[in-house]
Amino acid sequence: MAQFNMNLLSMMIFFPLLGVFLLLFVDKENQALIKGIGLFFSLMVFSLSLVLFVSFDPQTAEMQFVESATWLPELGITYHLGVDGISLLLVVLTSFLTPICIIACWEDITQKVREFIICILFLETGMIGVFVSLDFFLFYIFWEVMLIPMYLMIGIWGNPARRVYAAIKFFIFTMVGSILMLVAILVLYFYHGAETGNYTFDILSFYTLDIPFSVQFWLFLAFALAFAIKVPMFPFHTWLPDAHTEAPTVGSVILAAVLLKMGTYGFLRFNLPLFPEASYYFIPVMCALAVIGIIYGALVSMVQKDLKRLIAFSSVSHLGFVMLGIFALNVQGVQGGILQMINHGLSTGALFLIVGMLYERRHTRMIADFGGLSRQLPIFAAFFMIVTLSSIGLPGLNGFVGEFLILLGAFKSNPAFAVLGATGVILAACYMLWMFQRVMFGGIVYEENKKLKDLSIREIGLLIPIVIMIAWIGLYPKTFLSKTETSVNHLLNQVHSRVLADKNSGSLLSDKDLISKGVVLSGGCSLSGSSGITVR
Repeated sequence: MAQFNMNLLSMMIFFPLLGVFLLLFVDKENQALIKGIGLFFSLMVFSLSLVLFVSFDPQTAEMQFVESATWLPELGITYHLGVDGISLLLVVLTSFLTPICIIACWEDITQKVREFIICILFLETGMIGVFVSLDFFLFYIFWEVMLIPMYLMIGIWGNPARRVYAAIKFFIFTMVGSILMLVAILVLYFYHGAETGNYTFDILSFYTLDIPFSVQFWLFLAFALAFAIKVPMFPFHTWLPDAHTEAPTVGSVILAAVLLKMGTYGFLRFNLPLFPEASYYFIPVMCALAVIGIIYGALVSMVQKDLKRLIAFSSVSHLGFVMLGIFALNVQGVQGGILQMINHGLSTGALFLIVGMLYERRHTRMIADFGGLSRQLPIFAAFFMIVTLSSIGLPGLNGFVGEFLILLGAFKSNPAFAVLGATGVILAACYMLWMFQRVMFGGIVYEENKKLKDLSIREIGLLIPIVIMIAWIGLYPKTFLSKTETSVNHLLNQVHSRVLADKNSGSLLSDKDLISKGVVLSGGCSLSGSSGITVR
């Protein structure tokens, strides 16, 4: 069993690739077998993620299930994997949604099925690899591995009208960020070698590296731009609505539920611990952009006529909340941000599945083409209502917990940003409930809507696990928050203590700057469970 746990992360990464290998020998006309193989390997990965979740020790902030092997020693490159409370839930979310996506495309995808399933399995490998890599070189490989299958999914199986345009736009935006991040990684690599004599890409070794603020400033910007594009933060969001609208349903689910979280995860894994002083310096900018994204995304969602574009722009608003929580730099804010990543993946992923089911029946996504569907599709209406209420943060469902923690943390950090961010909750209720009313209530205007059939057993089976998770997180979030608390405390202690050390050694941040960001410098200091550095 110990050996099994030692190789658990590698098995989760490479099982999907084993499925890809087997699919190469399957007759491309045997669609049922192709999808069955994809489903089997994705379920295997999900079962391994459950072992990971149950076996994870929440009492330690150290990396767990660590695997390390020499790869290219002359360059300082190692095969180094590990998971902590910051990455654990994202790994589980990825493995949870992948089999759901394969079942969702069972009847939707009928052309080039083998290639489509291969893309999904490659995506799963890339996404899990990003979240568990502890070597910069390995991380960058998985980051790029994820890009290609998503580009193909949009460009080949997307909406014929504009799929090529959307795919190219997605690729260009992501590649620009990737190149900037690669340059920053190389700068870090050579800086570490010059300072210590040890040229390595090992991520953990960089956490103790003392980088001058003048260097942190530019490296923070390079990483931040790459991750801001992926989130996407305002004003780097323009690729997202096109990619979501033109992608097939499964592509939209994976893109919204997991790929966007790579950006927010990057800020937690790299920007904060590697560049703590620059992170403090940029708090006002990051929080301002987050609040603008929250309000802008909500207002633009309100005027959308296409269901998919409405949900796409709502992601800009929801991910703005995540960024606001992260840069509150206290336990409530960061934990709320991590939980909200999971909440957004479940709620928005389910919304895209629901819109996809509606599109399969009606072949339109325009809100004006519907109305009165609750009478014709009562089961569909029930699921749609639950997920909609989850998305707007109704107490008792998952969205409320994440948004409450984020706003609590933001208020402790900067009340003005918290108040402005809270308007996004009100606006979300407006545009989501208005959309639901126009689609589900009123009279049935079009004859086509009177012929629609309610959800099938397969579709109900798709949505039930997501609804269970929505209710579980909403009613008992401790199951998930307890897994992240120790790691979040460790991260904040790491950031705050290094900022104080830099200040005491003559950093560019003044006492006034630090105090305005919630750090009290007089007397002793320690990490508090609620608001970071406090006097003791």
